[in-house]
Amino acid sequence: MDRRNLDVTARLRPALRGFEPYDPRFSPVRVNLSANENTHPLPAELAEAARAAVAATPLNRYPDPMANALRDALAVRHGTDRAHVIVGNGGDELLFNLLFAFGGPGRALVTCPPDFAEYANFAAMCETPVVAVPRDAEDFSVDADALLAAAADAALVVLTSPNNPTGDLLDPGLVRRLLAETEALVLVDEAYVEFAGEGKSLAGLVAENPRLIVLRTLSKAFALAGLRVGYLVADPAVVDALGAVRQIYSVDVLAQAVALAFVERRDLIAPVVDDIVSERERLAAGLAGLPGVRTWPSAANFVLARVPNAHRTWERLRDEHSVLVRDFSATPGLENCLRLTVGTREENDVLLDALATLLREEA
Repeated sequence: MDRRNLDVTARLRPALRGFEPYDPRFSPVRVNLSANENTHPLPAELAEAARAAVAATPLNRYPDPMANALRDALAVRHGTDRAHVIVGNGGDELLFNLLFAFGGPGRALVTCPPDFAEYANFAAMCETPVVAVPRDAEDFSVDADALLAAAADAALVVLTSPNNPTGDLLDPGLVRRLLAETEALVLVDEAYVEFAGEGKSLAGLVAENPRLIVLRTLSKAFALAGLRVGYLVADPAVVDALGAVRQIYSVDVLAQAVALAFVERRDLIAPVVDDIVSERERLAAGLAGLPGVRTWPSAANFVLARVPNAHRTWERLRDEHSVLVRDFSATPGLENCLRLTVGTREENDVLLDALATLLREEA
């Protein structure tokens, strides 16, 4: 047997063949507004707390596998207890573990695209069939009757509020209907909810609805995308199930320490979020004034815009103006759409000026 010609990929599980590494298509640019990161400077007190947390953390010991100190602080934030919270290596780990634990062959996941592409990708990895209920092509609203019909025989439903990449909020009444009229687990992904204003989170409903799961992250409003810390607010039985299947020590000691410092000082983030929301409205108004550009209302830290020749515009923004945004023009339902992260005032001005120049030249 000639081992040099052995096709290792042929030994892959069939469900995993054809998968490629995740590539957000980052490029070295002067203004990166492609990943919905918080690009605003941190308050000095918060930055100092992060430095102190790192300096005080020993690296020769394994982390607490369940991140219990952080779970306690997050529980206080949501008016609950540790048993209702589980922390993961970003929201992505928790999404995968949820599908790994509760999905699988014959256990369908219902999604409402266009939405976060990793829902369907993780489902495929876990051999979970996906039933897509597409959003309205005009305003991206969800067809409640179609969703309820699809969820009738499903194991899981994932909804996003605000939705990525469209920016619209979920109707809480729809979630209540799903919980009352189906037997599915319902995950509401609230990665961007801090930018939506007070009272928009559904985490407070978890205590009375054991099939409701709310996903949150510290990557966006808390500006900790590089640490990879997310968490779920869920029924203790769901928390226990995910705790049993998780990768051990998945949230490292530095991530736990800095995240704890930030959650305990979360009031310091509020002015930063307020500024991002203000800049979002200014960016949207600026985009609306450009010829041929359409935007949709957003409750997140990004704006979805339909622009003429979107893919070419994306390339020229990157190559000629050193500005990177996210190109969704090849996504079904998002033809000629770009997603623009809300940056600082200076970054947003660079983006608006570059777009104005390109649209004049392309006219």
